[in-house]
Amino acid sequence: MLIRAFWFPELIFVLMNFPFCLCEEVFIRLIASVPVKVYIVYLGAVHNHDPVLTSEHHLQLLTSVYQSEEEAKQAMIYSYKHVLSGFAATLNESQATILANTKGVISVFESKTLQLHTTRSWDFMGLNLDQHKGFPLQLAYGDDIIVGLFDSGVWPESASFREEPGMGPVPKHWKGKCVPGEEFDPKKVCNRKLIGAKYYLTGYERRFGKINRTRTREYVSARDVLGHGTHTASTAIGSRAKDVSYSGLARGSARGGAPRARLAVYKVCWNSNFGGTCTEEDTLAAFDEALHDGVHVISASFGKGPPLRQFFASSSDIGSFHAMQLEVSVVFSAGNNGPDPSLVGNVNPWSICVAASTVDRSFPSKILLEDGSFFVVIFFVLLSESKREYSYTVSQNEGNMLMKLLFMVRFVKILGLRRGEGLITNHICGNLSRARNHFFGGICSTSNWKNVRPQATYSCVSPLTGQPVAAVGVFPIIRIDIIQGMKLLLLPNPTKVQIFPSKTAFKRSPAPMVADFSSRGPSSISPDFLKPDITAPGVNILAAWPPNIPPSMFPDDERQVHWNFQSGTSMSCPHVSGIVALLKSAHPNWSPAAIRSALMTTAYTKDINGDDMSVEATTKPSDPFDVGAGHINPVQAFDPGLVYDMTTRDYILFLCNIGYSEEQIQAIVSCPSTTCPDRTEPNWNINYPSITVSSLTCTTTIKRTVRNVGHMKTAMYFASIVSPNGVEVVVWPRILMFTPLKEEMTYFVTLKPLKMSEGRYDFGWITWSDGFHQVRSPLVVQVNTTGVVGSNNMAY
Repeated sequence: MLIRAFWFPELIFVLMNFPFCLCEEVFIRLIASVPVKVYIVYLGAVHNHDPVLTSEHHLQLLTSVYQSEEEAKQAMIYSYKHVLSGFAATLNESQATILANTKGVISVFESKTLQLHTTRSWDFMGLNLDQHKGFPLQLAYGDDIIVGLFDSGVWPESASFREEPGMGPVPKHWKGKCVPGEEFDPKKVCNRKLIGAKYYLTGYERRFGKINRTRTREYVSARDVLGHGTHTASTAIGSRAKDVSYSGLARGSARGGAPRARLAVYKVCWNSNFGGTCTEEDTLAAFDEALHDGVHVISASFGKGPPLRQFFASSSDIGSFHAMQLEVSVVFSAGNNGPDPSLVGNVNPWSICVAASTVDRSFPSKILLEDGSFFVVIFFVLLSESKREYSYTVSQNEGNMLMKLLFMVRFVKILGLRRGEGLITNHICGNLSRARNHFFGGICSTSNWKNVRPQATYSCVSPLTGQPVAAVGVFPIIRIDIIQGMKLLLLPNPTKVQIFPSKTAFKRSPAPMVADFSSRGPSSISPDFLKPDITAPGVNILAAWPPNIPPSMFPDDERQVHWNFQSGTSMSCPHVSGIVALLKSAHPNWSPAAIRSALMTTAYTKDINGDDMSVEATTKPSDPFDVGAGHINPVQAFDPGLVYDMTTRDYILFLCNIGYSEEQIQAIVSCPSTTCPDRTEPNWNINYPSITVSSLTCTTTIKRTVRNVGHMKTAMYFASIVSPNGVEVVVWPRILMFTPLKEEMTYFVTLKPLKMSEGRYDFGWITWSDGFHQVRSPLVVQVNTTGVVGSNNMAY
C-alpha cells in the first residue's frame, strides 16, 4: 500500500501497511480531536440545479472527514446550493487540508470577518429633479430594477422606503421574500418598495455565541441597529423625501440614486462594539440567495484590507464572480485605509470598486477671538449648541514636535487636557461623552491627520483644505489647522472666544476632492488592473437614519434624528449602485462590464474650478490610484459612445493566468468553452476600460476592443494620447470607423520605454472622440528598465 502522510499542527502521522478501513477509522478519530475553525469549501457553480441533491452532496463530502453523518450535520453551518456550490463548516486544519486535496474542490479557506466601510450629492453630479430641464433621469428609469443591499439591515419605517407614487406591482420574476423576525413584521413594513428582507446570523453566532441582548443592542431580524445599512440603502435607492436636514443643516429634498428601484435587504453585518462585523460564511450565503432571488444589482459597503487573499479564497470575490455570470452588477467600497498606497480592497476585475471624494457643500462656522480677529473653520455646531462667549486654556505636549492640543470649555471651570501621540480615539470620545452636561466642546489642532477614520464620532477638517472628513459627534470637537492652532496657542490665557453656529454653504471650496481616508491603489494582488475603478461622493453624506439610534452611536447621546451625516467609502459605494440601477433600466442588454465601462470612460478628473482634482491634506493633484478613471458622471454614462465589454470568456483567460486548471475552471463557470490558451496572454490584454502595465521592461503591444453603443450607428472616432512620462505611446489605427454592420473594432497600443527607471508609476490617457463623445481610458505604466541588459527596445 502507498504511504499516506498527513500534516497536523503538532505532528505527522504516517499511515502505512494498515488495513484501509482501520486506517481510515483511526485517522478520522485523530483529526476530530484537533481545535476547529470556520472554513468555506468552494466547489464552483451549481450544475444540477437541484438544491436538495447539492446539499446532500455537501453533507456526504463533509462526512468523509467526520466519524458520523450526525457529527457532520452539527459541523455544517451553510450549504450553498442555489447558484454557487459549496458549504461552510467547522473544521480543523487537517480536515480542511484533506478536503482541499479532494477531487472537485476548487478551494478551502478559513472564513474571516469583514468590516463595514463607514441630498446634495445627486445635484452635484447633475442628477436634479428640476422638470423644467426635461423629465429627470432619476424618475425616468429604475422601475422594476431590484438592488440587493448587503449591510446591517434597514429601518423600514423611514421615509426613504415608502412607495414612490405610481409604483407598480412587485416584478414577476422576483423569488425573494421578507422574513419575519424581532420587531420586523413583513405585513406591516414591506411594500412595493421594500420587497425583500433577510438576515444571516448562523455564522456570526457560531463564532461569537448567541446574541446577548443585555450586553449588545441588536435585533434578530433584518431591522437595523447600527444605522449603516439604513444610510446606504437610502443613498442607493431611497424614495423622495421633502424638507429633510440634520437639525437645520443641509436642508433640502433627499432621494437615492434610483428612487423608483426596488430594495431587497440582506443583513449580514451585526453590532459588535458599535461597529459592524460580517462573517464570510454569512456573506456567501447572502450572495447565493440574492442571486437566486433575482436581484439586478448588489451593493456591498464592506471588505477586508490587505493582506488580500487569492480571488477564490474570498467570499466577496466568489459571490461577485457568480453574479457576473448572471449579468448582475456588484459594487464594492474600496476601503478606508488611505492615504498610504496599495491598501485598496475588493480588487477583483469582475466588480466595481469605488473610492470616496467630497461634494461642493460645506458647513463653515466662525471662531471670533478676543482681539477681534477670527478664522473660519468647518465643523458641525448647531444653533442649540452655540454659546456666545467662553474662556479656555490650552496645554501643549512639549514632547511632540508637532503641536497637538485639545482643550475643553466648561461653563464655569476651565479644564485643559494633554494630548499624546495620535488622534482622538473613539474610547476617548466615549469618556468625554459622559461629561457632555458639563462641557460645551473642544478644539484640537495638528499637522498630521493621517489616522482619521470616518467611524470616529467627532467633527474635524483637513488641515490644508478645510474640508470635513468625519461626521457627527456627541458634542462639537472642532478641528483646526496648525497655523490656526499656533495663533490660539500664542494668545494670552485665559482668552474669550465666540463660536458661531455652522451654516450650509455651496461652492466655497474645490470639489470634488479625494477623501484622505479613501484607500489607494495599486492593487496588491492584481496590479495589472487599475483599482479603485472610480470615485463618488463619500464625505458628509446626509441620508436616512434610525430614530432610536443616536447620531453619534454613543449610548449616552440622547438625541434622536431621522437623517444623519456619515462619511466613508461605504457612502460612495451606494451612490454608484444607484446609478448602476438607472443604467440597467435604461440599457437592459448591457452586461456588468459594459456598465462599468460606461461609468469609467465618461468620468472626469477636474474640480468645479477647472483644476485637476486634488487630494485632501496634501497639495498634490490626484492620480488614477486615488480616483481610478475619475469622478463618476452619471448623465454622460447614459450615452458613453463606446464601451469595453467583457464576457465570462475574458475572465477565463485571467483564471488561466493565475494558475487554475481547465477542470477547475469548468466547475466554476457556466459557459461550455473553458480551454486555456497554449501561450499565456498577459493580464493587460484583458479588455478592461483602463490600461495598466505594472512592469514595462521593453516595447509592448496591448489590444483593446470597443463597441459602438451610440445613437449614430455610423460613426468615426479619432484617438488622442497623453503619454506617461518616459513612455512613447503609439495607437494603431488612429481612426475607428463604425457602421451598422461593424459595431465592434479592435485597436492596438504600443508602449516603448524611453527612460531608465524602476518602481515608479507614470500616468497618461487615451481618448477616442467623435466630436460629441469623449471615451477616455487611464493609462498607468511602471517602467522597470534598470538592470535590463542589451535592450534595443529602449531609446537612450
